[in-house]
Amino acid sequence: MADLKVNVIDHPLIQHKLTIMRKENTGTKDFRELLEEISMLMAYEITRSMPLKEVEIKTPVTTCKSKTLTGKKLAVVPILRAGLGMLGGIVNLIPTAKVGHIGLYRDPETLKPVEYYCKLPSDVGERTLVVVDPMLATGGSSAAALTMLKEKGAKSIILMCLVAAPEGVKVVNDEHPDVEIYTASLDECLNDHGYIVPGLGDAGDRIFGTK
Repeated sequence: MADLKVNVIDHPLIQHKLTIMRKENTGTKDFRELLEEISMLMAYEITRSMPLKEVEIKTPVTTCKSKTLTGKKLAVVPILRAGLGMLGGIVNLIPTAKVGHIGLYRDPETLKPVEYYCKLPSDVGERTLVVVDPMLATGGSSAAALTMLKEKGAKSIILMCLVAAPEGVKVVNDEHPDVEIYTASLDECLNDHGYIVPGLGDAGDRIFGTK
């Protein structure tokens, strides 16, 4: 698929940790900890262009001009349930970020995503939302979540995932061309069961130790 708009963060530490996560014999504890570590490293990268302003401060030695963050504040919105595994790493890095949650399930008859839970900061329109979900597979749930967030007033959104399939990236690109996508890996494709190949299996099950 040509002309996909996606930012692949290929930092060596991220790639090394992702390789360990992909291994089928990596246990729940290590998987969960690695996901939190990668999420923090990815958050470092996606905040690289955040605007700064100069302020005057007093150090123990003298007064000086120094830089501080300005512009829109952040909110992190994990897509339940697997997105919760990425939350800790981001808020460890940005502890002042507010946190929202959005939950979707797929209707077994229509196969369309249905919202079952949504709780967001009251000033959602004044913040940049970092929507997190480890896997961007078909893109259906992510695109639906982005639509719902926009309907609730969100104006600035970033989608951050651990592993993405080209099919999912294309869906989000087509339905939400204004949303930047960040991932640690753009994998090969989806298989017949909708799993990312080579992927890492079901991220939710591996985070929470369920089957």
